[in-house]
Amino acid sequence: MSRKKQVYEKITALYCRISLDDGGDNESMSISNQKIMLRDFAEKHGMFQYEYYVDDGYTGRNFVEVR
Repeated sequence: MSRKKQVYEKITALYCRISLDDGGDNESMSISNQKIMLRDFAEKHGMFQYEYYVDDGYTGRNFVEVR
């Protein structure tokens, strides 16, 4: 009998968030800067398959369904 080996590729989730409640205009923590920092961290640790998840301008008081 031949069994096919199922290969699961791991994808790293990179989460970026700026809330309007947090003063969302802070350039040091802008979404673009967060993406760069997270990408660099992931690649430094051998995580080359990643996807960005971004909550830009939403407050944590909103439910995920609203975002």
